[in-house]
Amino acid sequence: MDFGRLPDLRYVDFGLPPDHPETARVLARARPTQPAPVGLHVGCPIWTNKEWLGTYFPAGIKEPDYLHYYAQQFNSIELNTTHYRIPDATTVRRWREAVGPDSGFKFCPKLPRSISHERELYQADDLVVPTARAFEALGSNLGWAFLQLPPHFGPEHLPRLERFLLDFPEAVPLAVELRHPRWFADRALADAVYATFEALNKTLVITDVAGRRDVLPMRLTTPVAFIRFNGHGLHSSDYQRADAWAERLAAWVAQGVHEVYFFIHQKDVRHAPVFAKYLLEKLRALTGIEVPVPFIIPQPVQGNLFGF
Repeated sequence: MDFGRLPDLRYVDFGLPPDHPETARVLARARPTQPAPVGLHVGCPIWTNKEWLGTYFPAGIKEPDYLHYYAQQFNSIELNTTHYRIPDATTVRRWREAVGPDSGFKFCPKLPRSISHERELYQADDLVVPTARAFEALGSNLGWAFLQLPPHFGPEHLPRLERFLLDFPEAVPLAVELRHPRWFADRALADAVYATFEALNKTLVITDVAGRRDVLPMRLTTPVAFIRFNGHGLHSSDYQRADAWAERLAAWVAQGVHEVYFFIHQKDVRHAPVFAKYLLEKLRALTGIEVPVPFIIPQPVQGNLFGF
């Protein structure tokens, strides 16, 4: 995720803003129906990480087996492949078989760019219907799909966005990522948009990136927190931010949040499992929620020619 990435972090205030005033109300209303345990889902944007061969993946496995081993390290994925093509039934079935339909693993598929970036939500029913059908086929492995709006899609298109969300199939839970700065510049406008998302049961994506601290409004519009985190190679700020997020997520759990999706973007994918392990251990200490952490797989030792 290059959105908001900066080469120089010296002048960035990585502190998390306080919660939006409406977040407490949303969580208080959700508290009576909070599941036990709360769903805590952490993952990456892709599973085809060759850099993990010999560490988080067994050495020598073939690419078709990557997803199976990815699902042993993480319990969710930000499914970016669906941004470029709608998967067919055979592909979806293969994905479910790789992770196990009863495993609790969650796919969070990104809506195709043909809907979000090319047609910009306009007259896209012929694409939305097959997309929703493919996502629904994930069954119990479907988390929250998400719509990433292009950076130039601003508030002047709000009526189009509202119409799209009203018409979007209810069977597919949907989160929405806003990027244009003007969505956040006007507090009254932002609050109106958040209220619309809340009324339509759509989750606002919270994006934590160095160069755009405005996309971090800390407003929950459903009892689901959907966070996209852009790290910086295990820089000390990554760990400070992990500490802050663990404390904030623990507070939301105490207040009534139902699910958390936290997706880790690192330029070097070898850093993502390290960060995930740190974050999950912090969250376990604060909340008691047990989620297996990424681990290095023991590799078979090759004997020498003399048998020792």
